[in-house]
Amino acid sequence: MTETIVTSNDTAAAPTTPWHLWVVGILSLLWNGFGGYDYVMSQTRNMEYLGGMAPSPEAARELVAMLEAFPAWMEFFWALGVWGAIAGSVLLLMRNRFAVHAFAVSLLGMVVGMVYQMTMTNAPEWTTEGALAIFPWVIMLIGVLLLAYAISMRRKGWLR
Repeated sequence: MTETIVTSNDTAAAPTTPWHLWVVGILSLLWNGFGGYDYVMSQTRNMEYLGGMAPSPEAARELVAMLEAFPAWMEFFWALGVWGAIAGSVLLLMRNRFAVHAFAVSLLGMVVGMVYQMTMTNAPEWTTEGALAIFPWVIMLIGVLLLAYAISMRRKGWLR
């Protein structure tokens, strides 16, 4: 008598989520959550928060004047950058394939915002020097890395 071996994908155990997806997801949510906090504090012109970023009270007023001068389209792309990144982090933790789309939208907002920042003429001088001058590049690099990570996780089948 011959035995037949039956195999089925239905009985195979579903792969567990890799540990690094949770680490990247949580760290990205914390990082992007601070971006959301910064956005809200900037939009509400919270002087205690903005004053903590500026080297002097006069510099804080210059920062507020710069924020007041942002055109509406810039505000829109800033919001895309911030809230797209937060959505991407949440979707990554949910293992949802739309994390890729959210991070891509966020990166679009970042690129437009960065081009605007580099070409604007009313930026206070202290915001374009030292660590503050490279910080937008760090934000952009992290955005690119998060998008690349989400694409990789989608290709490997970890995002559904």
